[in-house]
Amino acid sequence: MFRTPRVLAVVSRLEFLPGSISFFVVGLAWSISPPMSFFEVTISSILVFAIIVLSTIIGFQVNTIFDDDLDRRDDRKARLVQALADLGIGRLKLLIVIETAFGFVFVLLLSLYSGKPALLFMWLVGIFLAFAYSVPPLRLKSRSWLALTALFLSVCVLPLLFTFYTFASEFDPYFLVLLGGQALGAYSTILATEIRDYFEDKEYGIKSLTVRIGLVRVSFLSILLLATGGTLTGIAFFAKLSSIIQPALSVFLITIAIADLFVLRKLVALHSLSKAYEYSKNQRFVSQEIKRVANYSPQWVILVSQTSVFMSLILIVGKFLL
Repeated sequence: MFRTPRVLAVVSRLEFLPGSISFFVVGLAWSISPPMSFFEVTISSILVFAIIVLSTIIGFQVNTIFDDDLDRRDDRKARLVQALADLGIGRLKLLIVIETAFGFVFVLLLSLYSGKPALLFMWLVGIFLAFAYSVPPLRLKSRSWLALTALFLSVCVLPLLFTFYTFASEFDPYFLVLLGGQALGAYSTILATEIRDYFEDKEYGIKSLTVRIGLVRVSFLSILLLATGGTLTGIAFFAKLSSIIQPALSVFLITIAIADLFVLRKLVALHSLSKAYEYSKNQRFVSQEIKRVANYSPQWVILVSQTSVFMSLILIVGKFLL
């Protein structure tokens, strides 16, 4: 009775969903301000949340289908492969069609309700990227820097911008700083996932960024992106809290620093292992260590993203309660 929901959860890669939900919370916190109609905020929030969750799930489900041959070569993804086999590719494709239809209806209602037709265009771009990233002949995930751009847009920029634009009544320059920080931070942890999949991608001929420029450079890039992203995010929150005359709340930015430092240590370890892999005579052992460490990348995504959620809740407190 409960097997189908469990299988659906696996093929939808729900372990990555908290990252997408975090962008909804961050975008909402940055865009709403008193006084606002509770009813209007609630209705729009429900629609935006449903659109972002559906779009994220669709992207991962499409990836599950078109990466199946590759995943079968990776013992760590045996559960994912078995879940797809149990559900059936045909049933999953039908589900994707239904989810896409619901997403279109939701975004159309939101566009009409908010009077912002650009939301429909943003959603169409996001859905296109969700399919183009995995589906041939485009299959952007195998096109190096195009994969980087597609992930920047679909994983972070569009969900965050979509939420902010829905509720914001005016331009906020601090939000652009936040957007850059969140995008860099998110992709730094995504690169760790690419590092985990490097060996299978290389064998299968997928020209991911990691395959194209190598483990050492990508692991260093992930360190640089997270450090820069965390700094920009901290600056944005500090500036925003200071602008609403609540600078004392900036003390909570220590949570972002602690989380980023923890993940940075893991990324530094990956960088060291990557250099060891290049010169090791026992590359098989080192590759297994790289996979073992990088296999925790979904948890790093959650850790980095949830500190921004926490600071967004602090921001809401500063706006509405103090």
